Amino acid sequence: MEPSILKGTKKMLGVSDIYTAFDTDIIIQINSVFSVLQQLGIGPVAGFFIEDSSEEWEDYIGEDQGLNMIRTYLYLKVRMLFDPPTTSYMIKAMEKQIEEHEWRISTHREWQINPVDPTLPI
Repeated sequence: MEPSILKGTKKMLGVSDIYTAFDTDIIIQINSVFSVLQQLGIGPVAGFFIEDSSEEWEDYIGEDQGLNMIRTYLYLKVRMLFDPPTTSYMIKAMEKQIEEHEWRISTHREWQINPVDPTLPI
């Protein structure tokens, strides 16, 4: 799996790693998504942003494997901003995936703050 946030996102978007003409546009969109994630309570309190391909997922996610869904979330959000689908059906499908990921990310954050023992009776 690609450790670089920018390179990994470009690959998912179908943009070659060696083609840099859209890097600034993609970086701006990635940083916008990191701002949304900060508002959801994920990531460093002071925020997180990338400037180039040197920032890696480990810098943001760290050891919390429960946050791996952020890669997909970031791709979906960047895709909708950078290269949205042309059909309303695909737009609705991606919006639904984004909403589900936001809910799951928020749920993960809440569980990190206040873990619940699943073996306890309700």
